[in-house]
Amino acid sequence: MKTVEDVLIALDDLTGGRVIKSLNDITRGEHPFVIMKSSNIPGKEIIETPGLVYGEMKKEVKKIAVAMTMTEGCIELAGATGVDAIVAHHPIAEAANSGGVILKNYLDLYDVAAFELHEAFHGLHPGIPFLHGHQVYRTEVSYGGVHGNILYVGKAIPEVNNLGDILTRLDKYMGLQDEEDLLHTEKELRDASSLIETSTITRGRIVVGEETSPVNNIVHIFPHTGFSPDHLRQVIKEHPEADTVLASISRVYDGHPLIETAKELGLNFIIGNCHVLEILENGLPLAYALDKLLPGVEVVVFRERVTSMSINEMGSPHLKKYAEEMASDYLLKKTAVHTL
Repeated sequence: MKTVEDVLIALDDLTGGRVIKSLNDITRGEHPFVIMKSSNIPGKEIIETPGLVYGEMKKEVKKIAVAMTMTEGCIELAGATGVDAIVAHHPIAEAANSGGVILKNYLDLYDVAAFELHEAFHGLHPGIPFLHGHQVYRTEVSYGGVHGNILYVGKAIPEVNNLGDILTRLDKYMGLQDEEDLLHTEKELRDASSLIETSTITRGRIVVGEETSPVNNIVHIFPHTGFSPDHLRQVIKEHPEADTVLASISRVYDGHPLIETAKELGLNFIIGNCHVLEILENGLPLAYALDKLLPGVEVVVFRERVTSMSINEMGSPHLKKYAEEMASDYLLKKTAVHTL
């Protein structure tokens, strides 16, 4: 029989001892992966606490779900499919990750334990660079002294000779043609030409350079972690051999200072996988590791799919009528009263 404690031990083993062992790890401020995240928006900061977030140590675990971000959808799916524990990559926050209610109420309802890892998992494997076609020879998890500001510098693998090869490689590994086919079928089924899905609309693209532009040494950055133009200038001073900037997980759009800095430095600039695909990049290796470390425990992966659709195409005829009536008869009537 495996327990929540066994899952915690497995996570500690695969992270090399990075999970918290006691409250002292949080309160003494000495644990390197217990990190405060704050934009100074009142009441919205969070402390990452890698390891067990909620659950009883002796609770039996027969089935684990690996997720990228725990949501009420994950909790509902866990309850409906007999999942005993959710291992989330991203940090878990009260109400934000539990449908607006307190975590204890929702997780207790379905008897689900919850774990998080995030920064404690970053840097443990070279898979994201590998998927993007380079072998890392430098890894930083706090570049420029910024917590979570991950930087990879790598050499292009033999089968990657140009920017086009990187995009072809990502399409193959991520199965993006399957996603395109699925989206096409769903559009037809729903009769919804406006339907858009995240992984297809944010697929990789070349920003500076051409498909035939040679690639030898890659600076791999993650813009949402705080990587700045000054960081880019500094890393190119440290690695003048670099010819390509690769941005993945998050991306930058036309006119962003990072793009302009790459042009200034004479570098290619290419966008790789978006954040929605991290469940495959980081989540799947984590799931395989847990499967090996916890024999007899079923491991599944929760993958969320986010779509966009015009309100005129969303829902059945009955649902459209319901939404319009609720808006007209209740929401807009209240607005009219307040504006008189």
